[in-house]
This record gives sequence, structure tokens and C-alpha cells, in this order.
Amino acid sequence: MKWNGFKIVKQYKETKDVALIVYFVLRILVIFCMILQIINGDLNNAFMCLFSLILFTIPGFIEKKFKIELPSLLESIIYIFIFAAEILGSINNFYGNVPHLDTILHTLNGFLAAGIGFSLVDLLNTKVKNVNLSPFFVTVVAFCFSMTIGVLWEFGEYGVDVLFDHDSQKDKIVTKVASVKFNPEDKNEAALIDHIVRTEIYTEDGKVYLIDGGYLDIGINDTMKDLIVNFIGAICFSIIGYLYIKNRDKYRFAKNFIPVKNE
Repeated sequence: MKWNGFKIVKQYKETKDVALIVYFVLRILVIFCMILQIINGDLNNAFMCLFSLILFTIPGFIEKKFKIELPSLLESIIYIFIFAAEILGSINNFYGNVPHLDTILHTLNGFLAAGIGFSLVDLLNTKVKNVNLSPFFVTVVAFCFSMTIGVLWEFGEYGVDVLFDHDSQKDKIVTKVASVKFNPEDKNEAALIDHIVRTEIYTEDGKVYLIDGGYLDIGINDTMKDLIVNFIGAICFSIIGYLYIKNRDKYRFAKNFIPVKNE
């Protein structure tokens, strides 16, 4: 989908495709946000806005390159997901100000990725002669595809944190920690420290950082939570996909999340 406002409006009048309007509105908002970031001198956020604009072009590129059609609802959700994750969540700190936004987005990611993985196998199953895969096998592949996407997402967050000293894997205050590092006898047995109320961090240059309320977990809880909710989203769509294969007429609402091949 090329960026041409008049062309998009014309296409919408012809097709009544809601995804076109969602794309148009969100792209304007991202451009406006990028201009503000440049004015404020925040080039990192400006680059993130530019990256979001590039991500917005991927659905249209995939449709044209692979000759598939994304359902309007699925395409709209993808645009909203990108906008919520990058512009609202990262740049405007909605992750910190809106409770459970990160959890919602990772659950949605698991659901949508399972739908895409499902479509890849279902197209093979319905379009290729002598291929007759069982509904269970198709849904297992969809589930595994979604979990792979979720793991790669976490790899990306970890890589950004390590390479650029970022905090994509959000820290969390915990009140207990079990580790062999705390074993007084240096045994390979985890020693539990419970009811932690304060942590002090000392640096070589003499600076002291205080953490009230507990001990600082540097991302493992966030990563595992993200993978768990991705798992839940993938399971939800896998069940829907299984029912859809068994009875495509009764559960045809699932088609709103499944890309199809253009004839």
C-alpha cells in the first residue's frame, strides 16, 4: 500500500475497506509524532517513528509480493498493534502509565501470529493435491509458529537492551530471591532471601542507588510473563482454528483473522 492520501480515500470509496482508513489515520499520527520528536531533538524516538512507518508498509508488501489477501479486520489490528507498541507504548510511555498494556499486546501478538501460521498450513492443505493434513496437525503448526514469533520478539528485546543499554525487558521489584550465589557454604543449593524491603547498589565511582520495596529483577519476570500470555493467545486461536477446519460454515468468523490466497 503506497502512501498517497487521495488514492487511499478513493480506494476506500470503492472498496469500503476499513483498514485503509485505519492505515491513513495512524500514519498521519505517526508522522506528526515524528515531527515533534525531531523538534524536541530526540532522534532515537524519531527513528522509532520512521521504523513504525516502515512496518506499516509490510502488510501491503506481503499482499502484493505473495498474492495473498489480508482480511480487513486482521490488517486493521496489525496497524493498531504497531501504533500501540511503538508510538504509544515506547515513545509516550503508555507501558508505564496504562496498566497491563504490554500484557494485552503480547497476548494479541500470540493470537494474530497463530492466525498467520494457521493460514500458511491451511492454504497448503486446501490448495495442493494429495495433501490432507489433519486439523490437529494444522493447529499444532499454527501454535508452534506463534510461539516462535514470541520467542524471536523476546530475543529482539534482549538484544536491544544489551547492545543499546535500553530497558525493553521491563524491570520489576520483587520481595524475595533464591540463588546459589547467596549460599553461605558455596554449595550448589539455592538460598532463599525473603521479605526484602530495600536494596542498595554501589558503583566503582562511589555512587549509591537505593531501591525501596524489594530487590530489582532485571527482566526475567517480564520475559516469562510475555511468553506465557503469548502462549495463551496462541492456544485461543489454535482452538478457534481447529473448530474452523472441522466446520468452516459454523465458525466462519475465524476467517477475519486468516489471510487467504488471491485467485
